[in-house]
Amino acid sequence: MANIKSKKKHIKQTIKRTARNRHIKSNLKTLRKNFEISIEDKKKEKIEKAVAIYHSALDKAVKRGVVHKNKATRHKKYISKKTLP
Repeated sequence: MANIKSKKKHIKQTIKRTARNRHIKSNLKTLRKNFEISIEDKKKEKIEKAVAIYHSALDKAVKRGVVHKNKATRHKKYISKKTLP
């Protein structure tokens, strides 16, 4: 455990940020799974909705610094390839 007051604060901040990042990453995985399920169902409306939600979540994760922008771009490219007939 740290002795310096600022380091104690830094530890608390790290714990909060780690929890937030874990929640966001978990949500992204869930949204990606939902997209995969909608692809299997082959319903166009459901696929479009899943894509929009996943893209939005990726963009927000990039904005918050949880996911690197190149990783988000790679995932978007993967999704767009899957949605093409």
